[in-house]
Amino acid sequence: MKRRSFVKGALIGAATAMAVSSAAYAQDVTLRLHQFLPPPAPVPAMILKPWATQVEEASGGRIKIEHFDAMSLGGRPPELFDQARDGVVDLSMTVVGYTPGRFPRTEVFELPFMMTNPVATAKAYWEMVEADFQSNEYSDVKVLGAWVHGPGLIHSADGVTSLEDMKGLTLRGPTRIINDLLSELGAEPVGMPLPAIPEALSKGVVKATVIPWEVTSSIRLSELVSNHTEFSGNESLYTAAIVLVMNKAKYEALPDDLRAIIDAESGAKLSAFATQVMWDMDAPAREIAVNAGNTITQLDEAEVARWKAASQPVIDRWIADMDSKGIDGAALIEEAKSLIAKHGG
Repeated sequence: MKRRSFVKGALIGAATAMAVSSAAYAQDVTLRLHQFLPPPAPVPAMILKPWATQVEEASGGRIKIEHFDAMSLGGRPPELFDQARDGVVDLSMTVVGYTPGRFPRTEVFELPFMMTNPVATAKAYWEMVEADFQSNEYSDVKVLGAWVHGPGLIHSADGVTSLEDMKGLTLRGPTRIINDLLSELGAEPVGMPLPAIPEALSKGVVKATVIPWEVTSSIRLSELVSNHTEFSGNESLYTAAIVLVMNKAKYEALPDDLRAIIDAESGAKLSAFATQVMWDMDAPAREIAVNAGNTITQLDEAEVARWKAASQPVIDRWIADMDSKGIDGAALIEEAKSLIAKHGG
């Protein structure tokens, strides 16, 4: 009798363990993704939602990602990173520089005329996240994607055709480094997230803004200003660093197979894809401005050389600032440039 009871108990225990294991494997996970752009903008419509669909399909429906656009869960764009860190949301997409000075290493990609090919720059950015940034300035979240937008340019009410036109111009900028650049070039920068641009222009708080072509259509910028300034040559005036991050505890609590699915659809794959989409969407957004009869000025190489020379103090200050934090800024610049070149930029 004792032997039979022992066997029966063992079988029940094994069955229970298998059921628990099976339940863990079959666990369904719902993730809430929060970001600041309106739903029709290219990033949510053509990057985040397709990425989420890929994850959901690869998981056989066991992962569900809910999208909350345009800050619909509350807060301001600069709070998005912390919302994911603190578990207010599971995932968030944001511009890194919306929290000035908090991610100093990442700022290397926002330095003036650093970016050449955007996709090559995104691949370089992701490599540096994996090798360095994830373990220090992003250590309290899991970075799923790190990318940049296409060439940044100037959109203005009155037109910018030379460096002298920047003097005294009230101009919206997105991040600390880019605002330092605008100030060095003679403008009076006003820092604000992208959603605030239309109202700021309409009320005359600023007379100009810097953003890539891609996002101008989602805020109808070509109806608010009639002048756009592009830069000739291989290097862009600026770009901004963007991340998709996940709450670290949520990520680590996922079953191994679901975590592997998210990993497979994220990282270098997502980073390159996101940048390519944003870059591709520059052309149709630019066409809207052309069709509106707006003036598009492209500065020639000689004029761009003047802007490069004028922006050098920004780079020098950033290196000195990094040095004061115990970070080798000059080495970061060389590494970023080397990796961009490695990836074809």
